[in-house]
Amino acid sequence: MVQITEAAAQKVQELMAQEGGAQSLRLFVSGGGCAGYSYGMAFDNEEREGDEVAEVSGVRLIVDENSAPLLRGAQIDFLDSIQGSGFTINNPNAVKSCSCGHSFTTNEEQGVHSHC
Repeated sequence: MVQITEAAAQKVQELMAQEGGAQSLRLFVSGGGCAGYSYGMAFDNEEREGDEVAEVSGVRLIVDENSAPLLRGAQIDFLDSIQGSGFTINNPNAVKSCSCGHSFTTNEEQGVHSHC
C-alpha cells in the first residue's frame, strides 16, 4: 500500500476539515501526461468494488484496483518551500518521470503519452 509522511497527513487532514465532510483521500493513476501516467488525488467518501482501503498515518486512503499495482510502495509527501508548496509522490515503480513530477512511466506499463 501507499505511505503518507507526517507533513502530508497533516495537510490532508487540514484540507478535509475545510471540505467539511470529506472522510477519505482517493489516490489514483490515469493515462496521460508527458511520461505516460498522471497522478491524481481527490476526496471521496465512497468505496468501489476492488478498492484497496487502509488507514495510513491517520488518513483513510482509497486506491482503485487498477492504480494499486502502479502505486505499491509509493509515498505521498507535502513540501512547503520558497519555490512553492504541494503534494509530491515518490514512486519506486516509476522508471521515468517528466520534469513537472506529475507524470511517470513504469517498466511494465507505458501509459498514454500526452503533453503536460
